[in-house]
Amino acid sequence: MAQARAQEPVVISIRAKAGQRDLIDQAADRLGRSRSDFMLEAACRQAEDVLLDQTYFALDAKSMAAFQAMLDQPPAPTDRLRRTLKARAPWDTAAATGKAAGPRGK
Repeated sequence: MAQARAQEPVVISIRAKAGQRDLIDQAADRLGRSRSDFMLEAACRQAEDVLLDQTYFALDAKSMAAFQAMLDQPPAPTDRLRRTLKARAPWDTAAATGKAAGPRGK
């Protein structure tokens, strides 16, 4: 039930100066997109970046050394790893944006 509700369209209203609107319209037009699609994609991309940049975890010295060693020696490629790396992130699905994922999802 929550999944279906999360996919229902909602209205988001914002105020902008005429120059800002014109700039957005010009960029959207160059990409062959509507103003709404352009703004929603840009806002979602920024939201993803902010949330991903805000992820924090703390490690003691021993755990940090082990973590660093893992980063320095990545695992050997396996079919499972290849599938994982090719999988789309949840925010890159068509359901999340109402359209096919953009270049960030490739």
